[in-house]
Amino acid sequence: MSTHTIKMPDIGEGIAEVELVAWHVKPGDAIVEDQALADVMTDKANVEIPSPVAGTVLALGGDVGQTLAVGSELIRIEVADIGKAPERPAPDKSPASVEPAAAARAAPAATAQKAASASGVRQISAAATAPRSASSPSERPIASPAIRRRAWELGLELNDVPGTGLGGRVMQTDLDAASAKRGSAAPRPAAAAAAVPTGVVREDEQAIPVIGVRRKIAQKMQDAKRRIPHFSYVEEIDVTELEVLRARLNARWGEQRAKLTLLPFLVRAVVAAVREFPQVNARFDDEVGIVTRHGAVHVGIATQTEVGLMVPVLRHAEALDLWAVATEIERLAKGARGGRMTRNELTGSTITITSLGALGGIVTTPIINHPEVAIVGVNRIVERPMMRAGAVVARQMMNLSSSFDHRVVDGIDAARFVQAIRALLEVPATMFVE
Repeated sequence: MSTHTIKMPDIGEGIAEVELVAWHVKPGDAIVEDQALADVMTDKANVEIPSPVAGTVLALGGDVGQTLAVGSELIRIEVADIGKAPERPAPDKSPASVEPAAAARAAPAATAQKAASASGVRQISAAATAPRSASSPSERPIASPAIRRRAWELGLELNDVPGTGLGGRVMQTDLDAASAKRGSAAPRPAAAAAAVPTGVVREDEQAIPVIGVRRKIAQKMQDAKRRIPHFSYVEEIDVTELEVLRARLNARWGEQRAKLTLLPFLVRAVVAAVREFPQVNARFDDEVGIVTRHGAVHVGIATQTEVGLMVPVLRHAEALDLWAVATEIERLAKGARGGRMTRNELTGSTITITSLGALGGIVTTPIINHPEVAIVGVNRIVERPMMRAGAVVARQMMNLSSSFDHRVVDGIDAARFVQAIRALLEVPATMFVE
């Protein structure tokens, strides 16, 4: 048998290190060639590392959440030597004499181990059950909030009360005994404003490591807020006519083409508006001080997944019709939620649209997808009474919440851009007039 060491492969694109997000094997597992060993991640794209050999896992090269450099040890596998006859053990000439000798040598060690184990258990048990002596002033006694409150009311210092509970915890019986022993001291009156807990007091907590996609999201959001001076602009839009058009198109073409949601119409409105305001369809490299305005409109579609928010890219939205946009958005959303996105599908957007759907709220302040300079946020549609031609009528209203990079986009240009989108959505026929 020999040991085969698998090193972290070079994934390409100049990547020097990756994050280990999942192990599919553990030490002692028998594996076959091409079996998945681990998942690593870079730039939100998961990469599966297969095994080039068959054998038994000896050791893992890192823990989940750890960053590994390309070329570092990933895993060690014991493999059989090809063409080498297996070694045979030497014949046992006197089994009757060898076995008792081996048993005799093993017996003292086993007896000692058993004794040490039993001693350890007794010591732990004694430590857990023995009453705690009075604590020194620097120690904080172990007690629940209710016990602390009762001790204060009785005028007792918890440091002076020996605890008989697990680990020296002060119990109610300990307070009663200390109070009876003290005898003459009158209890303190309870404060009127403080409430004594009567239900179940919870002291549990859960530590959740921030790893994988969640870590990348956290780093990206922190970087965006730190580097970009955001300002948000919110506008109310009447989408009544748009909703009528959408319903008619779905009734006519829904079974033959993709179902239309609000997003394809919004994408089309954004494509039309950026022709007049190219400064919002841009990426700002603030390290070299260059803003690149793009003719192509690559729309990032913010998508909620089980592992967090991902932004797959709808490429060349300016060249797609409504149904093509709807089909591509559906494909990208399914791929993101299924964890099947490639790095190319998650990079290169020039402007982003984000929507919480029915949970969109009244107003949001979306964070710009760095290094872009604008993001358009969709809030929920609600029916509200509105004044039209002197009469109160029910209309479908929606707020559009957008954020801009104030280093690149002036407030007046941002407002005019959103107003251009509003005009297109409120009179949807104008979106189809070139």
